[in-house]
Amino acid sequence: MFLRISLVALLLSICASAQEITVAAAADLSTALPEIVANYTKQSGQTVKLSFGSSGNLTTQIENGAPFDVFFSADESYPAQLIEKGLADKESLYRYAVGRLVLWVPNDVQLDVQKLGVKALLDPAVKKIAIANPLHAPYGRAAEAALKHLGVYDQISAKLVLGENISQAAQFVESGNAQAGLIALSHALSPSLKDKGHYWTVPLDAYPTLNQAAVVLSKSKQQAATRKFLDFVRGPEGTSLLKSYGFSLSAEKP
Repeated sequence: MFLRISLVALLLSICASAQEITVAAAADLSTALPEIVANYTKQSGQTVKLSFGSSGNLTTQIENGAPFDVFFSADESYPAQLIEKGLADKESLYRYAVGRLVLWVPNDVQLDVQKLGVKALLDPAVKKIAIANPLHAPYGRAAEAALKHLGVYDQISAKLVLGENISQAAQFVESGNAQAGLIALSHALSPSLKDKGHYWTVPLDAYPTLNQAAVVLSKSKQQAATRKFLDFVRGPEGTSLLKSYGFSLSAEKP
């Protein structure tokens, strides 16, 4: 009897683990995606494991054999790079959102960013400005481009502190280690930040469009299950949650 129970438990464990999807996701999704996953798991019973990071670092991990099933990038160039190397399925590629960059300051920094815009960064009260690392984070590249386009980069470059990804950049300014940050709108609207500060939305023409794309990875052993999850993300519930965090949407292929 004990042996039979043990075998049943083992089989259930194998079935459960076989159904788990492992998702590599850009850090700007660390607010919206857990909610989407919670709803999906509740409806489907399928478990989804999330791993967040900068899109560039996640791409490197995938190229080095990390066992992810699907990749949600903050920049469509990274999925394209994986497709070119045969590491992702071209037919599964789709643009799930367009990200937005904002200038965020905590409430205890007395600056009217909505009135001043990027000029707020020139105020002496701003000693440090957090952005994501431009070398491997799309939001970091967008922030750097915006600062240059808006004509303040040379004046404030010495104040910049770099987060490993956009989530860490948001943490720097939330914790007081920086007095301002160029972060994702999705973080500014998150429960942890929305009442702690205020923001100015950086004009779209100030930086390259953050077209965010997802792709199923070639080595995934959960191809069918992964596609079901993607269908949910691009369905009514997924798109509604993405919109609530400030993402504009495009379901078409890049």
